[in-house]
Amino acid sequence: MAGLKFRVLLDSKDKNEVFRDILISDQDNFESFYRAILSAYNFSNDQMASFYMSNDSWDKGFEISLFDMSFGEDSSQILPGVMNSSRIGEFIQESDQKIILVHDFLRMWIFLIELIGYQENTPESAQTVLSVGNAPQEESKSNEDESLKFETDAEFDDSDDDEFGFGDYEDQYDY
Repeated sequence: MAGLKFRVLLDSKDKNEVFRDILISDQDNFESFYRAILSAYNFSNDQMASFYMSNDSWDKGFEISLFDMSFGEDSSQILPGVMNSSRIGEFIQESDQKIILVHDFLRMWIFLIELIGYQENTPESAQTVLSVGNAPQEESKSNEDESLKFETDAEFDDSDDDEFGFGDYEDQYDY
């Protein structure tokens, strides 16, 4: 058994660097790791989340979700991918393994996680060993995409439209 040291960087539009180094046992599961990350950033644990195993290009790979998302499908066809039953050490394939964590699928908080070291001593529980930068308030990130806003009825002037909403456009064409 070994201790794994991960750097957990909060991906944001802010120019300020915000990260936490977390030490955790390789025998611990992803749910413990998730709870340690939330605690380190003072985020609530009332949202859906998933880890994605990644590569050097930060591409999303195998998903490890907070809950079983199989919805009663044949469990023999489902690969292990639930946080509380997936041990971290089983998924480490590189000495600098990269992992993506998406927390709160509406606000899309994204954490970029990289394995930065090993330690012979195994911690009893996950520990934040370094904290750099001030974490934003979880509610500070809007869950509304400005590009998806539509005109309200009050902004739409239909005074020149006929019953089908075409207005004077019908007059431009000979039928």
